Amino acid sequence: MSTVKEVVDVEVPVHTAYSQWTQFEEFPKFMEGVEEVKQLDDRHNHWTTKIGGVKREFDTEIVDQLQDDRITWRSVGGDTHQRGSVRFERLDETHTRVELTMEVEPTGMVEKGADALGIIDRRVKGDLHRFKDYVEEHGGETGAWRGRIRPGDAGTTETPGTTGTAGTPGMPGTTGTTRMPGAPHTPHTPGTPGTRGTPGTPGTPGPLV
Repeated sequence: MSTVKEVVDVEVPVHTAYSQWTQFEEFPKFMEGVEEVKQLDDRHNHWTTKIGGVKREFDTEIVDQLQDDRITWRSVGGDTHQRGSVRFERLDETHTRVELTMEVEPTGMVEKGADALGIIDRRVKGDLHRFKDYVEEHGGETGAWRGRIRPGDAGTTETPGTTGTAGTPGMPGTTGTTRMPGAPHTPHTPGTPGTRGTPGTPGTPGPLV
């Protein structure tokens, strides 16, 4: 089994970098050789890849996911055997360090040949740099999922809420919701000024999140 590790600093807040990575169906836009990713539920995705003209299909399961911190997964069926994790570290308000680690077990002559030539290593590292370009170009996430998946949860998912634009808290979530952009937060309404020496009327607070 080959191990690939790469680190890249992206010029977006940690909230944005993490949220964009949760949009698995957009992976083909920056991952070489990935033709399609279908999200089956909060924990499972179906992948279709093509390397050296050889098409493979497999499923992955998320085993640990904590917002703005990490996502860990493993393959659970199909032609490809892999596991990996991506971690997010806040550097400052507008910069995030993203660390990708993958362990891949090549199957078939084409994949084993690609591994021997270092093609898989270069492709995975290139994917992370293309993610950097992709998220920086957009300047914000195209969607988000802010749920919590714990190891050994046996398929249950804790979903505190979904999120829309960067830095905007989402609405309260429900268990097992799909990864969708959430409703934006409603700001507080300022109070009405009173007469000289008289306090104004308190404003209306926004919804709790």
